[in-house]
Amino acid sequence: MKITWADLWRSSGTIDRGPYALVGLIGFALKHNLDRLVATFVFHRPWGLFNYWVPVRDVARITALRNGDTVFLATMVVLSLPFVWVGVSLTSKRLRSARLPSALVLLFFAPFLNLLFFLFLSLIPARDSDVTLEETAGPKNNFLARAVPESALGSAAFSLLFTVPCGLGLALLGGQVLRNYGWGLFVALPFAMGFAAALIYGVRQPRSLWGCIGVACLSMGLWGAGLLGLAVEGMFCLVMALPIALPLAAFGGAFGYLVQRRRWFPDGAPAFLSALLLFVPGVQWIEHVAAPMPPVYVVRTTIDINASPEKVWKQVVSFSEIPPPKEWMFRAGIAYPIRAGIQGTGVGAERHCVFSTGAFVEPIEVWDEPRRLKFSVTSNPAPMEEWTPYRHIEPPHLHGFLVSNGGQFLLTPLPNGGTRLEGTTWYRHSLWPAAYWRLWSDAIIHKIHLRVLKHIQEEAENRAQ
Repeated sequence: MKITWADLWRSSGTIDRGPYALVGLIGFALKHNLDRLVATFVFHRPWGLFNYWVPVRDVARITALRNGDTVFLATMVVLSLPFVWVGVSLTSKRLRSARLPSALVLLFFAPFLNLLFFLFLSLIPARDSDVTLEETAGPKNNFLARAVPESALGSAAFSLLFTVPCGLGLALLGGQVLRNYGWGLFVALPFAMGFAAALIYGVRQPRSLWGCIGVACLSMGLWGAGLLGLAVEGMFCLVMALPIALPLAAFGGAFGYLVQRRRWFPDGAPAFLSALLLFVPGVQWIEHVAAPMPPVYVVRTTIDINASPEKVWKQVVSFSEIPPPKEWMFRAGIAYPIRAGIQGTGVGAERHCVFSTGAFVEPIEVWDEPRRLKFSVTSNPAPMEEWTPYRHIEPPHLHGFLVSNGGQFLLTPLPNGGTRLEGTTWYRHSLWPAAYWRLWSDAIIHKIHLRVLKHIQEEAENRAQ
């Protein structure tokens, strides 16, 4: 189908899915680069994909805009008007071609949903106007069934081409925009992706259980590779999420297997997919609005030292540089302690524990020499440096999602003249399901404790000799 320049501006007529997708992608590329050039060289502002949802940061209401922000936003709106006109015109043509209600054109303006809407219109085939309702009934005439290839390999490939981009979009919505790392991202999304992958895989004919589970798990694997390739997440975080995400995707695939064997399924497949696409952002939005307060967790680690409490105390207050780590998790990017110093003595002194990603600032609250040293934490560095093929990435969960509230060293004299040293950390994390992520955070903090305590043990015992 040939498209003329005038066809871009008229809402009358129809357009097939291929030209619609091609024009949409070209139009978005032109608009994004135009916006980026104007923002960078005229207003000296950064401009990325997420600025289409949050064009100006740190402004809660439009009435709080500064004069420069107002001019910037007005310019970006004026630049977008021609593209909006073309987008609405082509979307109206595409809806008419697919014989869908014209009122659906309003989804063009719905944030996030418009991306899924564009993907949907790029996949649904055209329908002839003279086809009756009776002729369109049944799996062979269902638009989704007609779009999916009949072969097992073709239907699996189509399933992955649909679920992986949708999953990436929903992950960006939850993590980058709503800044939720919880039930929506780690539970609802893997299950929904596995469910949807199995549904699409079996829409033409029922597939085997292991085939459905395999497609579901493969979609989750490609989703993780996509997050790594798009510089959204690092390898270590993906490895930590894998034990919860992969079984949930397989569970969703098993559910999809049960559903796709029902007689009514082919006609109900579009409704199932629509419900799944709305289910995940619904959970993410509820989490964003509810914003539950994370509980405080405690990790305690103990070690016995062959030195008196007085000698151990000196190493507790400040210790020399620790040799490079040998533990695999620290070598993989988890932040690890390097040295500690203190400014002043007694309550009110400020201890600085330097990690590989920065320093913890620790004002002293209890100075009971040589028994107990307790401190709060007023500044937390990033908990890790992500392993990534790129030079550096900054996922939101590196800031404010794993926070230490305070710590303590407790020194107990032993009958043999030695000291039992107990290190304690009180912390919060805003990752859900909390019980799952606590397994990782407790293990990491315990390893950090051991790195410090073993170094204190070695230094105190050497000085005691």
